[in-house]
Amino acid sequence: MSLNGARGFASDNSATIHPEVLAAIARVNVGHTFAYGHDDYTQSVQERVASSFGEDASAFFAFNGTGANVLSLRAACRRFEGVICAESAHLNVDECGAPEAMAGVKLLTVPGVDGKLTPALVESRIGRIGEEHVVQPRVVSISQCTELGTLYSVAETSALADVAHAHDLLLHMDGARLSNAAAALGVSLREVAAGVDVLSFGGTKNGLLGAEAVVLLNPELARDFLYLRKQSMQLASKMRFLAAQFDALLSDELWRRCAGHANAMAARLSGALRDVPGLTVTRPVQTNAVFAALPPAVTASLQRDYPFYVWDEPVGEVRWMCSWDTTEEDVDEFASAVRSALVGAAA
Repeated sequence: MSLNGARGFASDNSATIHPEVLAAIARVNVGHTFAYGHDDYTQSVQERVASSFGEDASAFFAFNGTGANVLSLRAACRRFEGVICAESAHLNVDECGAPEAMAGVKLLTVPGVDGKLTPALVESRIGRIGEEHVVQPRVVSISQCTELGTLYSVAETSALADVAHAHDLLLHMDGARLSNAAAALGVSLREVAAGVDVLSFGGTKNGLLGAEAVVLLNPELARDFLYLRKQSMQLASKMRFLAAQFDALLSDELWRRCAGHANAMAARLSGALRDVPGLTVTRPVQTNAVFAALPPAVTASLQRDYPFYVWDEPVGEVRWMCSWDTTEEDVDEFASAVRSALVGAAA
């Protein structure tokens, strides 16, 4: 595939690295330092990330989102315990069984509402506690934002934390797009994670180069985490280059600027296409994702020039993702192409 092809809407993983992030990597690319994060700079950035979420939080850098989520579950669960999550959760749909294979935990899924859990749905999966024949629920996991681009309000997250903690469960937040959620809600990172015990703080989808963080807000979970990270093959030897990226992400709220722009581009795309005949926007557009239903022939025609994914093939639903580097020109050009393809199909 050419690196100079059409700018598509397949994924925020397709985007470039933010120049401020590249500059931060270059700044630490001098001299020698201790490996594996045993240098003052990395430790200071870890503390900076942690303090963004709470006084008792601790942060650990990892390579990718799957690794960060598996590490979070390994810290929270034993191998006879389970994780309550929505059927549409990334943990369940797009981790290739990693939670089961690597963390050894069973996913206890429930149908979500717009991709979200509710307290009632969580309680429907809590039962037969103490029976030795049954996987014991230990964690409630939510995606913020969800795989459908929807949001948990701060109040909704708090309600889920309350029901989890009332049953002696922990709350995990898959935050691959946590910045998009916080930007859309207009809150801080600390506020968007209030009540959560452990989360993944995504960077790769928001302008970083293969860098994620696990943030443990429950201090008890941090006790043996260094060993879990090494055993899970997520310990970077040249850790300063991951730290530098998060240093940049937190500087002048780069995370909010990047995510807010991606969200705004999705709103622009949705607005441009919402009333176009032959197209239906199928999900609430709350962050940087637009879901729409198109005739299959139109989808195939568009995909010849613009990369994007078919989300639900039987109903013709597609997903368009916007990124920190999506431009207004990208959006307007693509919206025009969609309208033209629909007009051509109707002729």
